[in-house]
Amino acid sequence: MLILKPNCECCDRDLPADSPDARICTFECTFCADCVETKLGGACPNCGGNFVARPIRPAALLARYPASTERVHSTKPACAA
Repeated sequence: MLILKPNCECCDRDLPADSPDARICTFECTFCADCVETKLGGACPNCGGNFVARPIRPAALLARYPASTERVHSTKPACAA
């Protein structure tokens, strides 16, 4: 089951579980679409993998399988700008 991290690891923008702007790599590193396109060039700064749109968990299942509340922030140079 996906963790559904609550924020962009680059700019710290909130990414609720139903956000169409969330992008993930194969390791579930989570970034917003804007950072993926403008800062990261489509490649994950943590693993080098590509990004895909994060699936949206149906609201009816969020109560039973909630999104994570643990915020992650990258210290990679690509996110410093």
